[in-house]
Amino acid sequence: MILLAGVKKTYTIRRFRLEDLDQVMYINRTCLPENYSTYFFIDLYKNFPETFIVAEEGNRVVGYIMCRIEGGFSGFSLVKRGHVISIAVLPEHRHKGIGETLLKEALQSMMNHGVKECYLEVRVSNTPAINLYKKVGFKIEKVIRGYYSDGEDAYLMRIKMP
Repeated sequence: MILLAGVKKTYTIRRFRLEDLDQVMYINRTCLPENYSTYFFIDLYKNFPETFIVAEEGNRVVGYIMCRIEGGFSGFSLVKRGHVISIAVLPEHRHKGIGETLLKEALQSMMNHGVKECYLEVRVSNTPAINLYKKVGFKIEKVIRGYYSDGEDAYLMRIKMP
């Protein structure tokens, strides 16, 4: 488990379990305009359980991250690449380091599975998320025009794994 300096930790980080599904879907609907089907969450859990992680405070899930591991080319080499699909923390639980801890835990889990780089898409207007990703080491690679269903552009951000 990763601890952040100067942050009083009131939550625990653990792998997602099926009984968390309703709470995770609630967080997704509450925090993000992009919502996923029950099947999508379960499929990611079944295929990539090591990168589907929740933050729990008390007995309540207050944040989550879900990722997948893909194959892809980096230059001329085939590499394992991580993809952050979704990360969210309930508004009343933000500014506690939960998002950063979830992201670092997922990246560590991906590295343990041989991932050499990770990428994500983020709304160009989502300054708090962009700042978090930069803090962890992601860099903006390019703009994807009209990426979101409402027409908003996304930044493609990437981090190389050590």
